[in-house]
Amino acid sequence: MFSKKIRLIALFGAIAALFAAIGYWNISPERFLDQPVSKVDESAIDYYAINAHSVQFLPDGKMQYEMTADKVEHLKASEVTLLTKPDLQMYRGTTFPWHVQSERGEVNPDGTEVELIDSVRVARTDEQNRTTIITSSRMTVFPQKQYAQTEQDVRIDGAGGVTTGKGMKAYLKDGRMDLLSNVRGQYEAR
Repeated sequence: MFSKKIRLIALFGAIAALFAAIGYWNISPERFLDQPVSKVDESAIDYYAINAHSVQFLPDGKMQYEMTADKVEHLKASEVTLLTKPDLQMYRGTTFPWHVQSERGEVNPDGTEVELIDSVRVARTDEQNRTTIITSSRMTVFPQKQYAQTEQDVRIDGAGGVTTGKGMKAYLKDGRMDLLSNVRGQYEAR
């Protein structure tokens, strides 16, 4: 009877050791490495502001820009900032700023590029009281470089006439605009 008991215990011990070995093999750490990554909600907003107002100064203390927006939303996954009705005064250290407006905007994570979307308007009145107004449906502005560009249709009102074209490179510091194609002009004769 005693040997029968030992054989029974040995048999159950062997079965238990077999189950433990199979269990260890099925629960090895490598199996967890192949788990699918959980989906990230690309539109998740981690913070927002209503009636936002921002001012940035140049190293010499002069104002670089002043911006207001009805709403600012920061997307957590992409670090992009969405703007509703952005209104930007780009002073660049001068007293005659470029006034930039649109319906919407997107700012890249490091703030070096602003994509203006819908009803884009860039205007400036110079020291001789001459007004230049640039309008387009979409435009990319690089505030630190004082440069803007678009591939869309552009209209420039100023200097006694209207100029239209498709695509533009605007060097805001110099007040120079290069229209890329389909350029047309209409000017007043004096």
